[in-house]
Amino acid sequence: MREQLQERVSALQADFDRGNDRLKELENDADKLRETLLRIAGAIQVITEELNRHDGTAEGDDSRPS
Repeated sequence: MREQLQERVSALQADFDRGNDRLKELENDADKLRETLLRIAGAIQVITEELNRHDGTAEGDDSRPS
């Protein structure tokens, strides 16, 4: 009985370790994605401001010339 319990604990520990490793990978991926989205948002803001400056429209104005 003790041997079975020790084997079960070992199996559960291995599952836990694999799950923990996967969680770390996913957290790293999420961090990278957040950084990418932040860069994209910054680029959108800069380009939008530049377009508004050239068009003479107010920032945030969605009107587009026909």
